[in-house]
Amino acid sequence: MKQDKKISDYTKAGVDIDAGNRFVDLIKPIVNKSFKPGVITDIGGFAGLFSLKSQDVKNPILVASTDGVGTKLKIAFMMDKHDTIGIDLVAMCVNDIIVQGANPLFMLDYIATGKLEVEKAVDIVKGIVEGCKEANCSLIGGETAEMPGLYAPGEYDLAGFVVGLVDNEQLIDGTGISLGNQLIGISSNGLHSNGYSLVRNIFFEKLKMSVKDHVKEFGRTLGEELLQPTRIYYKTVTSLRKICNIYGMSHITGGGIIDNLPRIIPRQCKAVINTSSWTPQPVFQYLKKAGNLSETEMMRTFNNGIGLIIVVTEEQCQDALSHLESIGEKAFHIGSVERRVKEDDPPVQFIS
Repeated sequence: MKQDKKISDYTKAGVDIDAGNRFVDLIKPIVNKSFKPGVITDIGGFAGLFSLKSQDVKNPILVASTDGVGTKLKIAFMMDKHDTIGIDLVAMCVNDIIVQGANPLFMLDYIATGKLEVEKAVDIVKGIVEGCKEANCSLIGGETAEMPGLYAPGEYDLAGFVVGLVDNEQLIDGTGISLGNQLIGISSNGLHSNGYSLVRNIFFEKLKMSVKDHVKEFGRTLGEELLQPTRIYYKTVTSLRKICNIYGMSHITGGGIIDNLPRIIPRQCKAVINTSSWTPQPVFQYLKKAGNLSETEMMRTFNNGIGLIIVVTEEQCQDALSHLESIGEKAFHIGSVERRVKEDDPPVQFIS
């Protein structure tokens, strides 16, 4: 059949297949940098392949999670900076499986946009690959969907799916948590990727600020503060597990400590949190004051400076804290597991 060199009707309708093919060619050498033993395919096929033969696990359990970045994407659009938002995507997925004791194996991404802007999409993938390398995870495939009319010009959505592996004997599901266990909070580096609908309402609608505004309390521009990538805790958790037993972990995402910590605390117990044991980053106090937010709303919307909570025994608490300090972590002894006297008592109690 003779090749028609005219612009196709599909391209005129807004979907550029050639641009999509060029995008795949550009990201292949970038994505390959994330490959670890077990990857047995290149990107561009119908599916990604990963062999479990390279994993030394006796009783394997696959652990999977999917997530997105949410309206933090709006900050990337405002700043026209797209090379870090992929780190957020990896973090939001990977942190959810490492709290179960899993080692990340591979990840798939999904980028949806009205019109594919190849250079912008390449920047997004660079961030995803950087995050995957931090999490010892391979990006083995994904989907780039061009959907004219569904997204505003210049905007996109981002989602991811990660699979990890854990030996059944090493699974962390909170069943070993008991009275007297101690809670260690590991610092976040800011807002991470939660609460941005409220954040944008306060900063941009109520205060009429710009991402270019320098904020003295933050020591940088508002945009730089809000686009700070979510922390990936894989290396920290892996290191800590070598020196102590971890009985439960909670990734503090949407819902804050109030909604996330009860996921692992037994029903007969409650977590007592001393809020004076750490100092949240300035952005949280700024939001609380500017938005006239209650302490409860703060604790249920944001991480408030604690990105991960780890449950250990009282005997190992100080060793764990010392080890975390030795590897450069900001970690705090934030509370303990105590008896829940009444069924309707809140599962998390805050004291100061």
